[in-house]
Amino acid sequence: AAAMLRELRRRWRSYKYRFVPWLALNLRRQRRTLRYVPESSQDKVIADEDVFETLLKTFKALFINSFTKQADILAILPEVKCQYLELLTVEQQHVSSPEEVLFNTLGFTVSRDRSSLASAGTGVFVTKGFVPKGTVVSMYPGTVYRKHEPIFFQSLGNPFIFRCIDGVLIDGNDKGLSRSVYRSCSRRDQLGPFQMSDESWLTATPQNPLAVGQYVNNCSHEKAANVCYQEFDVPGHFPVELKQYLPNIVYSHDIESHLRCVVLVTLRDIKQGEELFSNYYTVVS
Repeated sequence: AAAMLRELRRRWRSYKYRFVPWLALNLRRQRRTLRYVPESSQDKVIADEDVFETLLKTFKALFINSFTKQADILAILPEVKCQYLELLTVEQQHVSSPEEVLFNTLGFTVSRDRSSLASAGTGVFVTKGFVPKGTVVSMYPGTVYRKHEPIFFQSLGNPFIFRCIDGVLIDGNDKGLSRSVYRSCSRRDQLGPFQMSDESWLTATPQNPLAVGQYVNNCSHEKAANVCYQEFDVPGHFPVELKQYLPNIVYSHDIESHLRCVVLVTLRDIKQGEELFSNYYTVVS
């Protein structure tokens, strides 16, 4: 019985920071539940332009790789079609896996596997290549909720809710109610052939191989953080044909503000075979 109580206590300690009613009651007293950053500009480990360029480069490569499947979009955007035809090389007529595309574009692949931490379950590893310090190494997928939007039932027993500095929440759970909410929001926002977000991160084979950031484990005494979270608002000029690779969607359709994304940026060079570990409560400057 004592062992069971200890285990329950341990689980509650790691989970309470994501339990919405507890957060609501304790937020003022518990600075630790927010990543405490004196100024929001200090959350930027790398410049937003660098995040934008990495996503653009990766998504363009994924788009070219699935060029034959993009016929409906390209028919509506003849100027865009011309741009991509110029980029299409003979080698790219061969369709690669998303992981191969990531490796050919950024020089590494990341994927989910059993964590090296005993009680942590799934983790994320650099499975091939090398990741230099200051690189976007993955994205945190999920439905984006503004403050006061209903997330109570989705939050129950859910260890995948990420809290942004301004109180925006991202629900990165790929199962149950969270999964259904994401799917319905994603289908609601589709405009003809234009998908405004990526649903495939909910499956075992994401078409955007970066969309595994919700499985990155928190650092421990033995395993220091080698990545940190960085918030990124997708700019209005983000190419419409590439939005199909964004693994985030807003809960409320009526808002005009930019889509919030969270990327994971490396704090040091990371070699093949290493597991990624983040520090949720603090920003490492």
